[in-house]
Amino acid sequence: MLTVSNNNKTLLKDGKPFFYLADTCWSAFTNIENEDWIYYLYKRKVQGFNTIQINILPQWDASSTNLNYWPFVDKDPYKLDNAYFTRAREMVKTAKEKGFEVALVVLWCNYVPGTWASKLFPTGILPFDCLENYVNKVHETFSDLHPIYVVTGDTDFQTEETEKYYISVGKQLKALAKDCLFTTHIKGRYSYIPEELASMLDLFFYQSGHNSNDLTMPYSLSEEMQAKYPDKPLLNSEPCYEDMGYSGGKYGRWTRRDVRRAAYVSILSGACAGITYGAAGIYSWHKATSSFAASLGEGFDMPKCIEEAMNFPGAWDYGYLKTIFEQLGVDGITSAQELLVNKTTDIRLAYANENLLLVYLPSNTCVRLNKDFTDWKVDCIDLENRFTCKLNITYKKEQSVIDMHPFKEDVLYIIRK
Repeated sequence: MLTVSNNNKTLLKDGKPFFYLADTCWSAFTNIENEDWIYYLYKRKVQGFNTIQINILPQWDASSTNLNYWPFVDKDPYKLDNAYFTRAREMVKTAKEKGFEVALVVLWCNYVPGTWASKLFPTGILPFDCLENYVNKVHETFSDLHPIYVVTGDTDFQTEETEKYYISVGKQLKALAKDCLFTTHIKGRYSYIPEELASMLDLFFYQSGHNSNDLTMPYSLSEEMQAKYPDKPLLNSEPCYEDMGYSGGKYGRWTRRDVRRAAYVSILSGACAGITYGAAGIYSWHKATSSFAASLGEGFDMPKCIEEAMNFPGAWDYGYLKTIFEQLGVDGITSAQELLVNKTTDIRLAYANENLLLVYLPSNTCVRLNKDFTDWKVDCIDLENRFTCKLNITYKKEQSVIDMHPFKEDVLYIIRK
């Protein structure tokens, strides 16, 4: 069972440090057949993942499917389909048996009035008076499996009615599922959570998202969230997805390097409870014969099919990140940006403890620090190829200068006293 660490920055599983490494599989309950689910869990397990993020209700931007799994009989929100929930429970049980935690989104934003997505799908908004029965069913189906309950999905809070929906659902479910952790998944580039809802949460998620216009979002949102909601674990639950088209209808796709950068700068900015990976084609479960109509939203481009998306290399990079943190015994991060003399915020620095400084360097340069580190040692990891080398530190003019590294791509410096 997951709990919050005493440091209020990280999580524990059965009392031991737990670095939340999730994969995004929003469409699992509607689009995945049983044999594919078994293979998917196997692949993500060997890659180092320990959590799966799933939408309980059908995902608005899921790829088309020939399967016929739907939570409501005849799409009537007052008539819950027991077979749907029984099957979803079995999928969660299988994941738990294989060592995964599961983060379940209770109410994605297109089901709630006043949100950005409800304007695109007004016929799908759930009546308020059907929510109590639905929440009872969610609790009956999943709570004894101890999921993380994610009350909101990709949500903004534009109206009082929107807040009413989510606060009501959060209150009811938290009263029923007393042993589960609660959080929210809010929309990209957004940090507002109603105070009454925020007070129910055990940890906080943010979404740096898929918009390429501002690449500071993974760390600037982290800093903003920490200032607004201090003293609780924080993580980026939706950075840019590998090979996904840019949002806003803009031309381009996120690369392996992009998604790796998003992970490291999020964590080293203080969002250190974990990180979530996403692959275009996996979150929507896209098959070679599927259609994809997500251009109704922010304009994402067509994804590759699941067989190709399961082999994107960025997933291995995220597993490697988790391995580094576990091997170093990192249990909490304190930003150390004040040490950096270089005129940029893109290089990220953080103390893991008083004798361990981590530096993420997206592009090669000499790193200059305003403290004497000459008796410390620097190990440099090439994050694309996982080659390593040692670097020198010199101290002059009241600055420690770390030599440029010999690698082509982004690196992590492990600086130890």
